[in-house]
Amino acid sequence: MLQLGIVLALLSALAANLGFLYKHRGANEAPAVDARHPIKTGLALWKSRWFAAGMLVGAVGWAFHTAAIAVAPMSVVQVVLAGGIVLVAVLADRVFGMTVGRRQWMGLILTGIGLAMLVVAMPGVDSANSNFRVLGLALFEGVLLTVGALMILGGQHERGAHLRGPLMGAAAGLLFGVCNVAVKATTGVMGAGGSIITPWIFVAIVASVLAYYISARSLQEGGAVEVIAITATGANVVGILGGFVVFGDPIATDTIGIVVQSVAFLMVILAAALLPAPRAASSGGGPVGAAA
Repeated sequence: MLQLGIVLALLSALAANLGFLYKHRGANEAPAVDARHPIKTGLALWKSRWFAAGMLVGAVGWAFHTAAIAVAPMSVVQVVLAGGIVLVAVLADRVFGMTVGRRQWMGLILTGIGLAMLVVAMPGVDSANSNFRVLGLALFEGVLLTVGALMILGGQHERGAHLRGPLMGAAAGLLFGVCNVAVKATTGVMGAGGSIITPWIFVAIVASVLAYYISARSLQEGGAVEVIAITATGANVVGILGGFVVFGDPIATDTIGIVVQSVAFLMVILAAALLPAPRAASSGGGPVGAAA
């Protein structure tokens, strides 16, 4: 089952990244997402064939992801998805004709390596690890929702205007992570003989709807590679932390493991600083988000 989870995670990474690139092109053909008119602007996105195709491809990726976390530990699935982040640059460069800057390549590679190191340093696990405590899950999800809201507010401030796309992308990533953790909890309840109708499935639905709008707006505000990578990284980090904090995936306790995971976290933080394009390059649309 562990090997099956890894294969499903690889398919999820490919579909998710391809879907995001489709959505980026479609979102920039549509009117700006407006929180005052959610239904009107949300439906307008679907009028773009690129965006609609991206949503469908992304849905396939989400289905693979859900299947993966149902049969394998969440943190193991996330390390596979972490390596898939580099696919964003490859697809953007080779398929969509976008120019990916050197610092974006460095950021993506650092992200993939850092997230991989973070989980590789874990002690081995051989079960799906779906058990959780209700209070711990509720606190974890609540903190993430608060942090996501603060990121969105930071992007609206004039001092953070040039980082609005990446900040909204990070907020969307946290919300996707909230959804994934809630889905994982639901699979645990179902695995124990419970019903799919749980509070956590409603959390997953609400988080996914919010992520839909925020992610679309982030793709309109920022360059494709930087926003997609930051969104994926946010979701990955939440998944890894959720595995540790909520579902009890084992963490490193030996000196080497602790050092490796500490360095991995620093690499992810450094990568997040490298991914956004320089302010001058992003002010005019930037080559990173320009499509051929």
